[in-house]
Amino acid sequence: MRIALYQPDIPQNAGTIMRMAACLGIAVELIEPAGFDASDRNLRRAGLDYLAHLSLTRHENFEAFQAWRTGLARVPRLVLLTTRADAAYLSHRFDPDDILMLGRESAGVPGAVHDAADIRIRVPMRPGLRSLNVAVAAAMVTGEALRQTGGASLA
Repeated sequence: MRIALYQPDIPQNAGTIMRMAACLGIAVELIEPAGFDASDRNLRRAGLDYLAHLSLTRHENFEAFQAWRTGLARVPRLVLLTTRADAAYLSHRFDPDDILMLGRESAGVPGAVHDAADIRIRVPMRPGLRSLNVAVAAAMVTGEALRQTGGASLA
């Protein structure tokens, strides 16, 4: 299981997601450019001392990320968390190799990235409300994905 952050806007949210990933042993793919200075120094500030325990890979852009992903021996599914999905995350059957992608807080992902996803899921919400905080959505979906795949058996 991996988490991909598509051009994150808010360093605190990126840091929270990276901290969660470090604690759960999940790798993070950072697809740049970020909407903030994503230097190692700034990411360390956002992720506190947890980044030393994180497997983090940076990708120059979405095309570089896709080249990396499709070049793997077993191409993992790209599962996009989006408010524009029809399927709820609780009805999705996760695979241990899935990459959970989160879009920008301000705009999600562009159409081409949306279309490139193998699967699109959403967190169900009350009508009339736009979205959850991206780190909250990441935690909810990651928890369910780990539960389904047996990856939540940390000591």
